[in-house]
Amino acid sequence: MDRVQLLSDRVAAAHLDRSRNRELQRQERIFNARARTVGIDTDALDHQVQEKRSKEEAEAKALKEHTDGLIRSDRTACVLERRQKKDGRLLEEAIVRFRQQFQQPSLRREFDLNDPELLKKQDGVRILPGLTGEDLDSGERARRQREQLRDWSIQQQLELEQAKELQTLEDQQYDQSQLALDSRALELQKMEEEHKRAAAIAIKDFNQALAAEVMKRRESERHKEEENNQADVLNQLQGELLSESPQRVPGLTRVRRDCYKGLTPQQLMHYTNYQQQQAEEKRRARVQQREEELQQDHERLASARAALLQERRQERISKELRRALDNTNTQLAQMQKAQRRHLEQEVYTNSADESYFAQFNKTSR
Repeated sequence: MDRVQLLSDRVAAAHLDRSRNRELQRQERIFNARARTVGIDTDALDHQVQEKRSKEEAEAKALKEHTDGLIRSDRTACVLERRQKKDGRLLEEAIVRFRQQFQQPSLRREFDLNDPELLKKQDGVRILPGLTGEDLDSGERARRQREQLRDWSIQQQLELEQAKELQTLEDQQYDQSQLALDSRALELQKMEEEHKRAAAIAIKDFNQALAAEVMKRRESERHKEEENNQADVLNQLQGELLSESPQRVPGLTRVRRDCYKGLTPQQLMHYTNYQQQQAEEKRRARVQQREEELQQDHERLASARAALLQERRQERISKELRRALDNTNTQLAQMQKAQRRHLEQEVYTNSADESYFAQFNKTSR
Protein backbone atom coordinates (compact mmCIF):
# COMPACT_ATOMS: atom_id res chain seq x y z
CA MET A 1 0.00 0.00 0.00
CA ASP A 2 2.86 2.38 0.78
CA ARG A 3 4.52 1.56 -2.51
CA VAL A 4 1.35 2.43 -4.42
CA GLN A 5 1.01 5.71 -2.55
CA LEU A 6 4.60 6.56 -3.15
CA LEU A 7 4.28 5.81 -6.87
CA SER A 8 1.15 7.93 -7.14
CA ASP A 9 2.86 10.73 -5.30
CA ARG A 10 5.79 10.61 -7.70
CA VAL A 11 3.46 10.63 -10.68
CA ALA A 12 1.52 13.60 -9.28
CA ALA A 13 4.78 15.44 -8.53
CA ALA A 14 6.06 14.82 -12.07
CA HIS A 15 2.77 16.01 -13.52
CA LEU A 16 2.91 19.10 -11.33
CA ASP A 17 6.47 19.81 -12.45
CA ARG A 18 5.52 19.51 -16.11
CA SER A 19 2.58 21.86 -15.62
CA ARG A 20 4.78 24.34 -13.79
CA ASN A 21 7.41 24.22 -16.56
CA ARG A 22 4.81 24.68 -19.25
CA GLU A 23 3.39 27.63 -17.33
CA LEU A 24 6.81 29.21 -16.99
CA GLN A 25 7.48 28.75 -20.71
CA ARG A 26 4.10 30.22 -21.56
CA GLN A 27 4.76 33.20 -19.30
CA GLU A 28 8.09 33.77 -21.04
CA ARG A 29 6.42 33.74 -24.42
CA ILE A 30 3.54 36.00 -23.38
CA PHE A 31 5.28 38.48 -21.06
CA ASN A 32 8.33 38.93 -23.27
CA ALA A 33 7.28 41.67 -25.71
CA ARG A 34 10.24 41.13 -28.03
CA ALA A 35 9.89 37.34 -28.35
CA ARG A 36 6.09 37.19 -28.32
CA THR A 37 4.66 35.00 -31.12
CA VAL A 38 0.97 34.93 -30.17
CA GLY A 39 -1.13 35.57 -33.32
CA ILE A 40 1.88 35.25 -35.69
CA ASP A 41 2.49 32.30 -38.03
CA THR A 42 6.20 31.77 -37.43
CA ASP A 43 6.36 28.82 -39.84
CA ALA A 44 4.95 30.96 -42.66
CA LEU A 45 7.35 33.79 -41.83
CA ASP A 46 10.30 31.39 -41.78
CA HIS A 47 9.13 29.95 -45.08
CA GLN A 48 8.89 33.44 -46.58
CA VAL A 49 12.36 34.31 -45.31
CA GLN A 50 13.71 31.07 -46.78
CA GLU A 51 12.00 31.79 -50.12
CA LYS A 52 13.42 35.30 -50.17
CA ARG A 53 16.92 33.99 -49.48
CA SER A 54 16.52 31.33 -52.16
CA LYS A 55 15.33 33.97 -54.63
CA GLU A 56 18.26 36.24 -53.80
CA GLU A 57 20.68 33.34 -54.16
CA ALA A 58 19.12 32.39 -57.52
CA GLU A 59 19.35 35.99 -58.72
CA ALA A 60 22.95 36.23 -57.57
CA LYS A 61 23.73 32.93 -59.33
CA ALA A 62 22.02 34.09 -62.54
CA LEU A 63 23.89 37.40 -62.38
CA LYS A 64 27.18 35.56 -61.88
CA GLU A 65 26.43 33.26 -64.81
CA HIS A 66 25.53 36.26 -66.98
CA THR A 67 28.74 38.02 -65.95
CA ASP A 68 30.80 34.89 -66.66
CA GLY A 69 29.10 34.61 -70.05
CA LEU A 70 29.96 38.24 -70.86
CA ILE A 71 33.56 37.65 -69.83
CA ARG A 72 33.76 34.53 -71.99
CA SER A 73 32.22 36.44 -74.91
CA ASP A 74 34.76 39.26 -74.49
CA ARG A 75 37.62 36.79 -74.35
CA THR A 76 36.32 34.98 -77.46
CA ALA A 77 35.96 38.30 -79.26
CA CYS A 78 39.51 39.27 -78.32
CA VAL A 79 40.85 35.91 -79.53
CA LEU A 80 38.92 36.24 -82.81
CA GLU A 81 40.16 39.79 -83.29
CA ARG A 82 43.80 38.74 -82.69
CA ARG A 83 43.33 35.81 -85.07
CA GLN A 84 41.82 38.10 -87.71
CA LYS A 85 44.69 40.57 -87.37
CA LYS A 86 47.18 37.71 -87.63
CA ASP A 87 45.43 36.33 -90.74
CA GLY A 88 45.47 39.79 -92.32
CA ARG A 89 49.15 40.22 -91.56
CA LEU A 90 49.94 36.79 -93.02
CA LEU A 91 47.88 37.61 -96.13
CA GLU A 92 49.73 40.89 -96.64
CA GLU A 93 53.07 39.11 -96.24
CA ALA A 94 51.99 36.46 -98.78
CA ILE A 95 50.96 39.23 -101.23
CA VAL A 96 54.34 40.94 -100.80
CA ARG A 97 56.18 37.65 -101.37
CA PHE A 98 54.07 36.91 -104.45
CA ARG A 99 54.83 40.34 -105.91
CA GLN A 100 58.52 39.93 -105.20
CA GLN A 101 58.59 36.50 -106.87
CA PHE A 102 56.15 36.78 -109.79
CA GLN A 103 55.58 40.53 -110.38
CA GLN A 104 59.08 41.88 -110.88
CA PRO A 105 59.43 45.05 -113.00
CA SER A 106 61.57 43.12 -115.50
CA LEU A 107 58.63 40.78 -116.21
CA ARG A 108 56.29 43.52 -117.44
CA ARG A 109 55.47 43.90 -121.13
CA GLU A 110 56.52 47.58 -121.30
CA PHE A 111 59.73 47.13 -119.29
CA ASP A 112 61.88 47.34 -122.45
CA LEU A 113 60.60 50.90 -122.96
CA ASN A 114 61.46 51.98 -119.41
CA ASP A 115 64.58 49.92 -118.84
CA PRO A 116 67.27 52.26 -117.43
CA GLU A 117 70.04 49.90 -118.63
CA LEU A 118 68.77 49.46 -122.20
CA LEU A 119 71.85 51.00 -123.82
CA LYS A 120 74.16 48.79 -121.84
CA LYS A 121 72.36 45.69 -123.07
CA GLN A 122 72.49 46.62 -126.78
CA ASP A 123 75.11 44.81 -128.93
CA GLY A 124 77.56 46.55 -131.36
CA VAL A 125 77.75 49.80 -129.43
CA ARG A 126 81.21 50.83 -128.41
CA ILE A 127 82.15 53.88 -126.46
CA LEU A 128 85.60 55.19 -127.13
CA PRO A 129 87.66 56.24 -124.19
CA GLY A 130 87.62 59.97 -123.60
CA LEU A 131 84.41 60.57 -125.80
CA THR A 132 81.68 59.67 -123.34
CA GLY A 133 78.17 60.70 -124.52
CA GLU A 134 79.04 61.18 -128.24
CA ASP A 135 76.23 60.11 -130.66
CA LEU A 136 77.63 58.91 -133.99
CA ASP A 137 74.19 58.52 -135.71
CA SER A 138 72.78 61.93 -134.81
CA GLY A 139 72.67 63.17 -138.45
CA GLU A 140 70.91 60.08 -139.76
CA ARG A 141 68.45 60.13 -136.85
CA ALA A 142 67.66 63.81 -137.48
CA ARG A 143 67.03 63.11 -141.19
CA ARG A 144 64.69 60.25 -140.35
CA GLN A 145 62.87 62.45 -137.85
CA ARG A 146 62.37 65.20 -140.50
CA GLU A 147 61.05 62.66 -142.99
CA GLN A 148 58.72 61.28 -140.33
CA LEU A 149 57.41 64.80 -139.51
CA ARG A 150 56.87 65.48 -143.26
CA ASP A 151 54.92 62.23 -143.65
CA TRP A 152 52.85 63.11 -140.57
CA SER A 153 52.05 66.57 -141.97
CA ILE A 154 51.00 65.17 -145.35
CA GLN A 155 48.83 62.57 -143.64
CA GLN A 156 47.19 65.22 -141.42
CA GLN A 157 46.45 67.41 -144.49
CA LEU A 158 44.88 64.47 -146.30
CA GLU A 159 42.78 63.60 -143.26
CA LEU A 160 41.72 67.24 -142.93
CA GLU A 161 40.68 67.43 -146.61
CA GLN A 162 38.77 64.17 -146.30
CA ALA A 163 37.02 65.47 -143.18
CA LYS A 164 36.07 68.69 -144.99
CA GLU A 165 34.71 66.77 -147.98
CA LEU A 166 32.76 64.48 -145.65
CA GLN A 167 31.37 67.48 -143.75
CA THR A 168 30.38 69.16 -147.04
CA LEU A 169 28.64 65.99 -148.19
CA GLU A 170 26.79 65.69 -144.87
CA ASP A 171 25.72 69.36 -145.07
CA GLN A 172 24.36 68.80 -148.59
CA GLN A 173 22.47 65.72 -147.49
CA TYR A 174 21.10 67.62 -144.46
CA ASP A 175 19.95 70.52 -146.69
CA GLN A 176 18.26 68.11 -149.10
CA SER A 177 16.50 66.33 -146.23
CA GLN A 178 15.38 69.69 -144.80
CA LEU A 179 14.00 70.73 -148.21
CA ALA A 180 12.15 67.41 -148.52
CA LEU A 181 10.73 67.81 -145.02
CA ASP A 182 9.65 71.39 -145.73
CA SER A 183 7.93 70.38 -148.98
CA ARG A 184 6.20 67.50 -147.17
CA ALA A 185 5.11 69.85 -144.35
CA LEU A 186 3.65 72.27 -146.93
CA GLU A 187 1.75 69.46 -148.60
CA LEU A 188 0.40 68.25 -145.25
CA GLN A 189 -0.58 71.80 -144.28
CA LYS A 190 -2.43 72.25 -147.59
CA MET A 191 -4.21 68.92 -147.10
CA GLU A 192 -5.17 69.91 -143.54
CA GLU A 193 -6.49 73.29 -144.69
CA GLU A 194 -8.56 71.63 -147.45
CA HIS A 195 -9.89 69.12 -144.92
CA LYS A 196 -10.79 71.91 -142.49
CA ARG A 197 -12.47 73.86 -145.30
CA ALA A 198 -14.51 70.82 -146.33
CA ALA A 199 -15.43 70.12 -142.69
CA ALA A 200 -16.48 73.76 -142.20
CA ILE A 201 -18.66 73.62 -145.32
CA ALA A 202 -20.26 70.36 -144.14
CA ILE A 203 -20.88 71.79 -140.65
CA LYS A 204 -22.37 74.95 -142.19
CA ASP A 205 -24.74 72.93 -144.37
CA PHE A 206 -25.72 70.74 -141.40
CA ASN A 207 -26.35 73.79 -139.19
CA GLN A 208 -28.45 75.42 -141.91
CA ALA A 209 -30.51 72.24 -142.33
CA LEU A 210 -30.86 71.90 -138.56
CA ALA A 211 -31.89 75.58 -138.22
CA ALA A 212 -34.49 75.14 -140.96
CA GLU A 213 -35.84 72.03 -139.26
CA VAL A 214 -35.98 73.83 -135.89
CA MET A 215 -37.77 76.82 -137.43
CA LYS A 216 -40.24 74.50 -139.12
CA ARG A 217 -40.88 72.61 -135.85
CA ARG A 218 -41.31 75.84 -133.90
CA GLU A 219 -43.72 77.18 -136.54
CA SER A 220 -45.79 73.99 -136.34
CA GLU A 221 -45.76 74.11 -132.50
CA ARG A 222 -46.82 77.78 -132.60
CA HIS A 223 -49.70 76.99 -134.95
CA LYS A 224 -50.72 74.06 -132.75
CA GLU A 225 -50.58 76.21 -129.60
CA GLU A 226 -52.67 78.93 -131.27
CA GLU A 227 -55.27 76.34 -132.26
CA ASN A 228 -55.31 74.96 -128.71
CA ASN A 229 -55.68 78.46 -127.26
CA GLN A 230 -58.54 79.25 -129.61
CA ALA A 231 -60.26 75.97 -128.69
CA ASP A 232 -59.72 76.71 -124.96
CA VAL A 233 -61.17 80.24 -125.32
CA LEU A 234 -64.12 78.87 -127.22
CA ASN A 235 -64.73 76.21 -124.57
CA GLN A 236 -64.52 78.81 -121.80
CA LEU A 237 -66.97 81.08 -123.60
CA GLN A 238 -69.38 78.23 -124.21
CA GLY A 239 -68.84 76.54 -120.80
CA GLU A 240 -70.87 76.79 -117.60
CA LEU A 241 -68.27 78.81 -115.70
CA LEU A 242 -68.72 82.09 -117.56
CA SER A 243 -72.41 81.46 -118.18
CA GLU A 244 -72.88 81.22 -114.33
CA SER A 245 -75.19 78.24 -114.35
CA PRO A 246 -75.20 76.87 -110.82
CA GLN A 247 -75.65 73.27 -111.73
CA ARG A 248 -74.97 70.67 -109.05
CA VAL A 249 -73.49 67.28 -109.39
CA PRO A 250 -76.21 64.62 -109.54
CA GLY A 251 -76.52 62.78 -106.21
CA LEU A 252 -74.49 65.41 -104.25
CA THR A 253 -75.64 68.37 -102.18
CA ARG A 254 -72.52 70.51 -102.54
CA VAL A 255 -71.91 73.02 -105.34
CA ARG A 256 -69.73 71.99 -108.22
CA ARG A 257 -66.23 73.32 -107.94
CA ASP A 258 -66.01 74.54 -111.52
CA CYS A 259 -69.33 76.38 -111.17
CA TYR A 260 -68.67 78.11 -107.83
CA LYS A 261 -68.88 81.93 -108.18
CA GLY A 262 -68.55 83.01 -104.55
CA LEU A 263 -70.74 83.37 -101.43
CA THR A 264 -74.32 84.50 -101.55
CA PRO A 265 -75.55 87.35 -99.27
CA GLN A 266 -77.24 84.82 -97.00
CA GLN A 267 -74.01 82.82 -96.72
CA LEU A 268 -72.03 86.00 -96.06
CA MET A 269 -74.46 86.98 -93.27
CA HIS A 270 -74.31 83.50 -91.77
CA TYR A 271 -70.50 83.53 -91.96
CA THR A 272 -70.37 87.00 -90.32
CA ASN A 273 -72.70 85.93 -87.52
CA TYR A 274 -70.65 82.80 -86.96
CA GLN A 275 -67.43 84.87 -86.74
CA GLN A 276 -69.05 87.26 -84.23
CA GLN A 277 -70.23 84.29 -82.18
CA GLN A 278 -66.71 82.84 -82.18
CA ALA A 279 -65.25 86.22 -81.18
CA GLU A 280 -67.77 86.49 -78.29
CA GLU A 281 -66.94 82.98 -77.12
CA LYS A 282 -63.24 83.75 -77.29
CA ARG A 283 -63.77 86.99 -75.30
CA ARG A 284 -65.76 85.12 -72.62
CA ALA A 285 -63.02 82.47 -72.50
CA ARG A 286 -60.36 85.18 -72.00
CA VAL A 287 -62.44 86.81 -69.25
CA GLN A 288 -62.93 83.44 -67.53
CA GLN A 289 -59.23 82.65 -67.86
CA ARG A 290 -58.33 86.06 -66.38
CA GLU A 291 -60.69 85.45 -63.46
CA GLU A 292 -59.15 82.01 -62.89
CA GLU A 293 -55.67 83.53 -62.96
CA LEU A 294 -56.75 86.19 -60.42
CA GLN A 295 -58.22 83.45 -58.22
CA GLN A 296 -55.01 81.46 -58.46
CA ASP A 297 -52.99 84.58 -57.60
CA HIS A 298 -55.17 85.16 -54.51
CA GLU A 299 -54.73 81.53 -53.48
CA ARG A 300 -50.94 81.73 -53.98
CA LEU A 301 -50.79 84.91 -51.90
CA ALA A 302 -52.86 83.29 -49.15
CA SER A 303 -50.64 80.19 -49.20
CA ALA A 304 -47.51 82.34 -49.10
CA ARG A 305 -48.89 84.35 -46.18
CA ALA A 306 -49.84 81.17 -44.31
CA ALA A 307 -46.39 79.67 -45.03
CA LEU A 308 -44.70 82.85 -43.77
CA LEU A 309 -46.78 82.77 -40.56
CA GLN A 310 -46.00 79.07 -40.09
CA GLU A 311 -42.29 79.74 -40.65
CA ARG A 312 -42.29 82.55 -38.11
CA ARG A 313 -44.15 80.34 -35.63
CA GLN A 314 -41.64 77.57 -36.24
CA GLU A 315 -38.73 79.96 -35.74
CA ARG A 316 -40.24 81.18 -32.47
CA ILE A 317 -40.74 77.58 -31.27
CA SER A 318 -37.15 76.73 -32.33
CA LYS A 319 -35.80 79.70 -30.36
CA GLU A 320 -37.76 78.64 -27.26
CA LEU A 321 -36.54 75.03 -27.63
CA ARG A 322 -32.97 76.21 -28.11
CA ARG A 323 -33.23 78.44 -25.07
CA ALA A 324 -34.65 75.55 -22.98
CA LEU A 325 -31.88 73.24 -24.30
CA ASP A 326 -29.23 75.80 -23.38
CA ASN A 327 -30.65 76.05 -19.89
CA THR A 328 -30.71 72.24 -19.59
CA ASN A 329 -27.10 71.98 -20.84
CA THR A 330 -26.04 74.66 -18.34
CA GLN A 331 -27.68 72.77 -15.50
CA LEU A 332 -26.10 69.48 -16.63
CA ALA A 333 -22.67 71.14 -16.85
CA GLN A 334 -23.05 72.53 -13.35
CA MET A 335 -24.12 69.09 -12.07
CA GLN A 336 -21.14 67.40 -13.82
CA LYS A 337 -18.76 69.97 -12.35
CA ALA A 338 -20.22 69.38 -8.88
CA GLN A 339 -19.99 65.59 -9.33
CA ARG A 340 -16.40 65.81 -10.61
CA ARG A 341 -15.49 68.07 -7.71
CA HIS A 342 -17.13 65.56 -5.29
CA LEU A 343 -15.21 62.64 -6.87
CA GLU A 344 -11.89 64.45 -6.87
CA GLN A 345 -12.20 65.88 -3.36
CA GLU A 346 -14.04 63.13 -1.49
CA VAL A 347 -14.04 59.81 -3.43
CA TYR A 348 -10.66 59.63 -5.22
CA THR A 349 -8.52 60.41 -2.18
CA ASN A 350 -6.32 57.25 -2.09
CA SER A 351 -3.44 56.84 -4.62
CA ALA A 352 -2.34 53.46 -6.10
CA ASP A 353 1.05 52.09 -4.92
CA GLU A 354 3.29 49.22 -6.13
CA SER A 355 1.29 46.59 -4.27
CA TYR A 356 -1.76 47.44 -6.36
CA PHE A 357 0.05 46.85 -9.67
CA ALA A 358 1.92 43.79 -8.41
CA GLN A 359 -1.27 41.74 -8.15
CA PHE A 360 -1.61 41.61 -11.98
CA ASN A 361 0.22 39.35 -14.48
CA LYS A 362 0.74 36.57 -11.99
CA THR A 363 -0.33 33.84 -14.45
CA SER A 364 -0.60 33.50 -18.19
CA ARG A 365 -4.30 32.54 -18.11
